[in-house]
Amino acid sequence: VQLQASGGGLVQAGGSLRLSCAASGSTIRPYAMGWFRQAPGEEREFVAAISWSGLSTYYADSVKGRFTLSRDNAKNTVYLRMNSLKPDDTAVYYCAADTRTGTVQPGNGLRVNYWGQGTLVTVSS
Repeated sequence: VQLQASGGGLVQAGGSLRLSCAASGSTIRPYAMGWFRQAPGEEREFVAAISWSGLSTYYADSVKGRFTLSRDNAKNTVYLRMNSLKPDDTAVYYCAADTRTGTVQPGNGLRVNYWGQGTLVTVSS
């Protein structure tokens, strides 16, 4: 499966963005999906994960209540809605898939075996 992330850009603190992750080469319907991010000089970190059905979602504490992860299996696309953005959210955001499972568990993040290319989100203060 190939994952194409888009929707990044420059936004002021307090603003919003919606990232999209369009998949090709395979349906993502059975798979758990998610997003990670990597800030300059930092390690890549988990942001959010969603089960195959979309009924279960889990978030990093740093984004809980501000970010919303959703999916449209008919469009083979996953979305990350980011509200109340902060300068600390500045990072390259990566779409990811775990094709070995369709479920997600709290506290476990996402075991990734497919990565998309990143999309840069810059939040100015």
